[in-house]
Amino acid sequence: MSLVARHLEANGLPTVVIGSGRDIVEYCGVPRFVFTDIPLGNPVGPPWRRDIQRAVVELALDTLATAERPRMTVVAPVSWDDPAWRGRYGRVDPAERERLLQLGRERRQRADERKARAASTSTEA
Repeated sequence: MSLVARHLEANGLPTVVIGSGRDIVEYCGVPRFVFTDIPLGNPVGPPWRRDIQRAVVELALDTLATAERPRMTVVAPVSWDDPAWRGRYGRVDPAERERLLQLGRERRQRADERKARAASTSTEA
């Protein structure tokens, strides 16, 4: 999304990115960025929390209208409903580790098989 925003800006369309991956988005150098310190995949706030979502969107529109300099980051004053989310985010239960590893191996094997079938049909044509 960050690279799309840069492309749109280069072609005259103002943009503002709302997101949680601050390091990545700032590294890409988007013109305007509203950072929300909440779990990835929920850039405007928790599901069903219209009050928070509306506040983030309003902040983004305000940032779009009033940004004074390029590569501006505004930190949204919002938080996730569960303050302990960060400690659990992305954690894998050790009891699930082997099952998840096996699922990954199976997925990669299916992908390799699809690639092999596609390669054999393209060489036959």
